[in-house]
Amino acid sequence: MDSLDRLIDLALEEDLGAAGDVTTQSLQLGEQEGRGELWAKEPMVVAGLEAFARVFRRVDAQLAIELLAADGQEVLRPSALASVAGRFASLLKAERVALNFVQRTCGIATATRQAVQALGDSPVRLLDTRKTPPGMRQLAKAAVRAGGGMNHRFGLFDGILIKDNHIAAVGGSVAEALRRVRANAPRLVKIEVEVTSLEQLEEAIDAGANICLLDNMSDEQIRQAVRLARGRAELEVSGGVTLERLRVFATLGVDYVSMGSLTHSARAMDLSFELSPGKPAGRSVPRR
Repeated sequence: MDSLDRLIDLALEEDLGAAGDVTTQSLQLGEQEGRGELWAKEPMVVAGLEAFARVFRRVDAQLAIELLAADGQEVLRPSALASVAGRFASLLKAERVALNFVQRTCGIATATRQAVQALGDSPVRLLDTRKTPPGMRQLAKAAVRAGGGMNHRFGLFDGILIKDNHIAAVGGSVAEALRRVRANAPRLVKIEVEVTSLEQLEEAIDAGANICLLDNMSDEQIRQAVRLARGRAELEVSGGVTLERLRVFATLGVDYVSMGSLTHSARAMDLSFELSPGKPAGRSVPRR
């Protein structure tokens, strides 16, 4: 069982508890069959359809599922994205959990696409962060990729990023933190250091940092940092990043911009799961 199945099982357990879906059970639907369609009801970038489908499979492996769109696809008008057919009771049990996942992943992909478009033709690459909903990092980072962004490190295990609290732990010295990491880290792993001033940036570059994260710096400080780095280290901008500032960052000469808001603040998109008994649901636009 992979991490997504574990997450889905936890979400289903949270929703069904020990008693199961008491509303559906009280209806005594038996083997009655139905069909449901997932509808995008506003413009969005699609993401998370496999997770949506997998929720239904975890509830009932006999359900027939058809994906009608692909992750990364831009939807401009109300559209059916997936259909699920089989036992009506199974559809009712799975629908809320499945929607919770796909509404959030589509929101992340849509926010990412907007940010990528704000950068225009700039070579600056858009990154996410670890600021993801607990348990949803795999889905959230996949949604960022679907939106056209790139993933920063997945977790603490696959990248070195020396931040302010790490520096504080070794007495406040950027150089000392880098010395210890370079002495003990795997040789092929790049080392990134968060800096809050031009003085720290110079110290980090001199001590051998591969990438420097410019935390909450002004546009003028970033310009000076680019001149100071002069290709000696890659530069990432983070903190206070908005769509408006992205357009400015695109012109400053940095290599990366990271946005925590892509995953921690993206709104849930307007999707619905329209059910009908016995026969396929119609293709008319569902009522709001």
